[in-house]
Amino acid sequence: MTDAAISRALAALAAKGVTDPIHALIVLGTGLSAFADGLEGATAVPYADLPGFPAAGVSGHAGRFVVGVAEGLRVAVMQGRAHYYETGDAAAMAVPLGLAKSLGAREAILTNASGSCDPALRPGSIALLSDHVNFSGRNPLIGAAGDDRFVPMDDAYDARLRERMARASKACGVPAREAVYMWFSGPSFETKAEVRAARVLGADLVGMSTAPETILARRIGLRVVALSMVTNFASGVSGGAPTHAETKIVAAEGAASMRRLLSAYLDLSRREEGRP
Repeated sequence: MTDAAISRALAALAAKGVTDPIHALIVLGTGLSAFADGLEGATAVPYADLPGFPAAGVSGHAGRFVVGVAEGLRVAVMQGRAHYYETGDAAAMAVPLGLAKSLGAREAILTNASGSCDPALRPGSIALLSDHVNFSGRNPLIGAAGDDRFVPMDDAYDARLRERMARASKACGVPAREAVYMWFSGPSFETKAEVRAARVLGADLVGMSTAPETILARRIGLRVVALSMVTNFASGVSGGAPTHAETKIVAAEGAASMRRLLSAYLDLSRREEGRP
């Protein structure tokens, strides 16, 4: 069913003139959609027009698949994602990721909004994910067939891409400290006890996305690099009492920094991979 939906989505894009290969898929989290507005020669397609794509059901997510050029590289940008808590399906992002792979993407650049478990990692800062903990207990590959469902996750967040992102961070002056992300199912925010447990288990950040997308991407051979916009302290950390309104406000305030970092990363990718 997923393969059929990907084929139909490819046909829908082709009908709108989108056929050229892309370098990467960029998934934009809550409040970060503005990056897509700067693409050159962009074609924007609502998710509703693409078979197998999620409905745009969360405020702060525009719900468009935008294909264009950023820093000399052709990319596809998702303005919003599907979350497990919206559908009850941890594999809800399988078709968008598969579509990107079919368009020639070699990597997925994931972004999200998160809560900090670490008082030193303050709201408004950006973190570069080095690993994740799947606290939800769900896995997008449950029910899948074939040996490729046993996906190695020792390098879930590609070391070479992380190193490149770190250099881009220095080049553009936007700090991005490495951090471990813990995936909770949502949509309720984490309790104080859950946040304490997350910290004990090695997490610096908590959030409601990204981990299942990383698993799906790795299964189909996409390398992954991920950035997190810290929008609040998690419950019980430095007085944190997170709300979705706070998440949207702080993410929007930090969007310019995220855009600068993504642009620096893409520019570095183009130069290092020998593209014009």
